[in-house]
Amino acid sequence: MEDTNKKTKKNDSSKIQFEEERYTIKKTNPAVKAVIFVFLGFWAFINLFPIYFMFTFSLKSNEEIFGKNVIGLPNEWLWSNYAAAMKTGNMGLYFLNSVLVTVAATAITVIAAMMATYAITRIKWKLSGTTNSFFMLGLTIPLQASIVPVYVLLSNVAKKPVIGGIFGINTYASLIIPYAAFTLAMAILISTGFMVEIPYDLDEAARIDGCGLWGTFFKIIVPLMKPALSTIGVYSYLQCWNEFMFANVFISDSVHRTLPVGIKALSGQHTTNWGPIGAALCIATFPTLLVYVFLSKRIQESFIAGAVKG
Repeated sequence: MEDTNKKTKKNDSSKIQFEEERYTIKKTNPAVKAVIFVFLGFWAFINLFPIYFMFTFSLKSNEEIFGKNVIGLPNEWLWSNYAAAMKTGNMGLYFLNSVLVTVAATAITVIAAMMATYAITRIKWKLSGTTNSFFMLGLTIPLQASIVPVYVLLSNVAKKPVIGGIFGINTYASLIIPYAAFTLAMAILISTGFMVEIPYDLDEAARIDGCGLWGTFFKIIVPLMKPALSTIGVYSYLQCWNEFMFANVFISDSVHRTLPVGIKALSGQHTTNWGPIGAALCIATFPTLLVYVFLSKRIQESFIAGAVKG
């Protein structure tokens, strides 16, 4: 037995040594390194060029955009396009509206998804599986198919004397509630994959220590679900920040208009100054890039954790 174990260990060590040597050859081979650097440089160019083009697009006049200087740096850096987008296009108000709607919808989605998942996966009751299946039906409903019934519902609510001004058409709630509702199914699916991996013994130990249902949820489960919170938050943010269809149909006044609809309104019927439109696109896009730059490590860790647990 000892000889067999020694041979096995020797074979394993030789395999590891061979793999390390093989990896070292690949790592130090100049040709391989050159190919890798060329590929990574090309891939970086593909991903960064749209950002460069959008930024330079926002600082050009129509003459440069359509023929004289399409790809190069602007001959005249028209920072006035940003001023026009903020003042004439009212992008400052639309930006604040998008922030308000996105933050509120994301918060509702995260809280509702966590609580619903906790009730489905940690509390034993007969209809838990049926309830989970009911939530998953939301993944099968196209967004476009729900515009008419949701619009009719919001129009009827708008006629009510008290709640019409809060939840009807042309209100923040007419976007926040549908956004949260349509991102809830995916949020529950994501959080379920994380929560089922948490040992149920932790719940029992918390109850022995005197924690009730809410105490177990907030003190035990929620701290362990931080990767899921990051994933749900990023998903909900992207869905709400970039949404156009609901915002275009449910909001007809300029007071509650969000960025995607506001950018569309900059386009004229006969003539269009494209520089301010490019500036508005930068205003709408750069916050997402900044969020990823500052939270990239957290986002990558959450995606990796979700892949391992899934």
